[in-house]
Amino acid sequence: MNNISIIILAAGKGSRMKSPKAKVLHSISGKSMLYHITKESLHVSDDVTIVVAHQKDAVITEISKDFPNVTFVVQDDVNFPGTGGAMKNVVAKNEKVLVLNGDMPLITADALQGFLTTDADIVLSIFDLKDPNGYGRVKIENGEVSYIVEQKDANENELAITHVNAGIYAFKKSILETYIPRLSNANAQNEYYLTDVIKMAKDDGLVIKPLLVDEEHFKGVNSKIDLAASEVIMQERIRNKWMAEGVIMNLPHTIYIEEGVVFEGECVLENNCRITGNSVIKNSIIKSSSVVEDSVLLNSDIGPLAHIRPASHIEDTHIGNFVEVKKSILKGVKAGHLSYLGDSEIDTGTNIGAGTITCNYDGVKKYKTIIGKNVFVGSDTQLVAPVTIEDDVMIAAGTTVTSGTVPKGSLVLSRTKMKFLEGFYYKFFGKK
Repeated sequence: MNNISIIILAAGKGSRMKSPKAKVLHSISGKSMLYHITKESLHVSDDVTIVVAHQKDAVITEISKDFPNVTFVVQDDVNFPGTGGAMKNVVAKNEKVLVLNGDMPLITADALQGFLTTDADIVLSIFDLKDPNGYGRVKIENGEVSYIVEQKDANENELAITHVNAGIYAFKKSILETYIPRLSNANAQNEYYLTDVIKMAKDDGLVIKPLLVDEEHFKGVNSKIDLAASEVIMQERIRNKWMAEGVIMNLPHTIYIEEGVVFEGECVLENNCRITGNSVIKNSIIKSSSVVEDSVLLNSDIGPLAHIRPASHIEDTHIGNFVEVKKSILKGVKAGHLSYLGDSEIDTGTNIGAGTITCNYDGVKKYKTIIGKNVFVGSDTQLVAPVTIEDDVMIAAGTTVTSGTVPKGSLVLSRTKMKFLEGFYYKFFGKK
């Protein structure tokens, strides 16, 4: 790993998100914003510290699930508010310290390389914007940062500057150890600002270099509008990654794929698909407008308009349109249309007729349906769980199979006898 420590500032409330949830826990492509930046940081350094305050327990719990080796520091945001205050109790292991913001989910390890290779006491990230309105301006002279001025304090010449502060910094460890204890909150917000370190270091003649970064990777998320815009970018990255690995996508911009999804072999995704959770798709076709949630598909095709709900394992199987599968294991099955298969295990050679329902819930508990090999289930069949259908069984259309075991080789039939009431139509409508 590089000789660098990374500190991620994730203590803020994010009031502009207008949500009770901590800003950094808002989701992009199935994972929190903080997850994405933490994952990329760990590709750069094995010393990653996250500073938390608002909803600290929820943030620590969420991130620790995926990254148990990350260090957390709790900011005293009452006595030491602000970005400078967040750095008060952080102890970095390495001689170079990169400070990131937890609301920049589009950062990648590659995009951080410039901070590792630029030699200076402080490296300050900047954007070059055609319209810098709303940003603090960065004055650059002779290849070094001269000063930062907030827009409200800028004069006419400074307002014409197009270089703005992107909010990411790399410091020599000694810089932070020297200047963080000297920060003051004597300002309008009564906060300790990390940017004041820049001013103090410059006043002492230290070298501060700008690093031009692209807005896409260092885009901050401060509102639901920003969140949606970042989602668009993240989705394009995910789709491009998997198409480069050989996945075929029809109208890819209509397809949604979450961060944890994995594809193997030759896969085809038709338009309007949604694939979420830690789904694994191998040598399978997902047809138009189908949803797969946290499930495994092997050598199968589903859809169009199918719904595979979490904890399903589908192998060598055809799932047709308007079929819903939930927490079930299907191997070598055909379920062509209009069925619900929940909490079930169905074995090879079995055909599920249209309108079949596994009645898995009695209002209190869930129960399993087990169907053996080479079972023919007729249309409009209800299987009232718990129930076991042994191999080589035929179930007649319109049958309700109640709890118990259907023995191998049998026919199941439950229908009322059909009868005719002659002339009923004319009596009912008063016609002759």
